[in-house]
Amino acid sequence: MTMMTQVEPTSPLAELQESKPDRVTIVLLSGDMDKAMAAFIIATGAAAMGMHVTMFFTFWGLNVIRKPGATSAAKDLLRKVFGRLNKGGAASLPLSKFNYGGLGTTMMKKVMRDNHMPGVPELIETAQDLGVKMIACTTTLGLLGISKETLIDGVDQLAGVSTYLAEAKDGSVNLFI
Repeated sequence: MTMMTQVEPTSPLAELQESKPDRVTIVLLSGDMDKAMAAFIIATGAAAMGMHVTMFFTFWGLNVIRKPGATSAAKDLLRKVFGRLNKGGAASLPLSKFNYGGLGTTMMKKVMRDNHMPGVPELIETAQDLGVKMIACTTTLGLLGISKETLIDGVDQLAGVSTYLAEAKDGSVNLFI
């Protein structure tokens, strides 16, 4: 009796996954604390696994990588207003739900401290230590009147969407938060 082994064809999805390098791209559009935490937890987890991680910050997500209290340097009224309303600083981000004028954020930070969870500033530092690449969107910087000088140290690049897309096209994981 002859035994034959059947070879299963490789699925197109498996072939695609095998051909993609271990690259993760994350677009952070939100300036909410919980969403920024999620983005950085994913980024640091992927980087700790040896994956190449790129984060692209745009619109309100730029507040996450701005220096504490940084406002707009814009000359026109509307962008000055945006700057006053969107002060930078990872430590001062609101919650997306149950913020209640900052009370919810304060309570969440207490729960996090009590449970030895890092906040967004610590997650940013960890991401930088792990080599996560951070790109600030030039289009949104100009739109909101945010200058390079108001960004935290460690932002790797100021670039547009084409730079992000060049990273994302080779990515095995692409997230929009």
